[in-house]
Amino acid sequence: MAKNTHQQLLRELPSVDQLLQTPMVTDMVANYGRELTTTALRQSLETTRTAILQGHSITPTPDLLLKAAVHWLEAFLTPTLQPVINATGVIIHTNLGRAPLSQAARQAIEAAARSYSALEYDVTAGERGSRSVHAAQLLQHITGAEAALVVNNNAAAVLLMLTTLCRGREVIISRGQLVEIGGGFRIPDVMAQSGAKLVEVGTTNRTHVHDYQRAINERTAAILVVHHSNYKIVGFTSEPSLADLATLAHTYDLPLLYDQGSGALLDVAPFGLEAEPTVLAGLQAGADMVAFSGDKLLGGPQAGILVGRADLVAQCRQQPLARAIRADKLCLAGLAATLTHYLTGQALVAIPVWRMIARPMGEIEADAQRWASELRQQGVLATTGDGRSTVGGGSLPGTDLPTKLVVIEQTDAAGLAARLRGGKVPVIGRIQDGRYLVDPRTVLPEQVDNLIHSLVNCSHHQG
Repeated sequence: MAKNTHQQLLRELPSVDQLLQTPMVTDMVANYGRELTTTALRQSLETTRTAILQGHSITPTPDLLLKAAVHWLEAFLTPTLQPVINATGVIIHTNLGRAPLSQAARQAIEAAARSYSALEYDVTAGERGSRSVHAAQLLQHITGAEAALVVNNNAAAVLLMLTTLCRGREVIISRGQLVEIGGGFRIPDVMAQSGAKLVEVGTTNRTHVHDYQRAINERTAAILVVHHSNYKIVGFTSEPSLADLATLAHTYDLPLLYDQGSGALLDVAPFGLEAEPTVLAGLQAGADMVAFSGDKLLGGPQAGILVGRADLVAQCRQQPLARAIRADKLCLAGLAATLTHYLTGQALVAIPVWRMIARPMGEIEADAQRWASELRQQGVLATTGDGRSTVGGGSLPGTDLPTKLVVIEQTDAAGLAARLRGGKVPVIGRIQDGRYLVDPRTVLPEQVDNLIHSLVNCSHHQG
């Protein structure tokens, strides 16, 4: 029998309407809807047509075309925001969603999403309430601040603070604090957006109290301090303390505003990390308003938090911008549950970020040895080695924690990494000196079995 020509194969392609009449499509329409199924069928036909034109001898049977359409539908509808296994050793990994939530926080979010909730309703009084109360009282109790306000992230919190308190006036800041964080977020740009005028004082490496004092005039609205959250200036440096700047600001009846950033409510120094200024320390030093994140060292959902003087927080709450950047019910539920861990003294064991920071080296080493042994038993060349974990998330730059790594010896570490990323639950590790490394510190307990299975499967399938 003569071989079909490409033109003959093209003529054999059925129409979309013909495919829609086949029995198999009935199930597809039931599962995916007619409109999306039709799109998938068109996509399948177009892909097959292109392949034939490129010289491939494909017999375009309805079964082949429908299977291709189902494959397209499954790929198209697979969520892009999917769980991954973080084996990098970066605890607060911005690209991987920052802080994983505690079990209590996840349950609180699920409960708030499952039904109606008292988001803006006072159940006791039987009348409209305020969403700000759900986390504000907890924040006030933990920090000792007079008032608190939660918005959707810290960039929004800083913008709200400057827009409300400084618009049309001058804000004094050290040149050494004009930071840029991930995604191109720059303090000078935020100031410009807020309508406040930036007044830079001092130099990149040295700024003194008298530099701030000389810049104060009748147009000054506030002094702003921005924590060096993602970089360090070392060597010949000098910077006034918060307490000294608070004294200066209050002498001139100005507020001291502090972008603390990381949301640290506990001291990290006992765990071998360089000291990080806490939110509480900022308030105790005299800052009138402190802005920080909910999803970094605080260990909760993405949020921006303002704590401080009641009159300043009230002004921010009444600013129209506050509604545009307010936190939703899921954020507030998760944040409240996370803050409760601090109040009950359970933060180190309940909040994953702090559990990873505080985890004893002996436990990490035991995990690494056990995982490597299990991998070797299944034919994977795995050993252990010393390494370092980092906090990440723009926090504690230049400091890290000792860890024990699982080392996978592969001739093509990059290929192994690609196969692991392509799994049902992608595994994200790191490559160093041609070896694939897994850090147990950041692997969640419930993900260990999946991790081992993926490492074994991807190590044996190198094609």
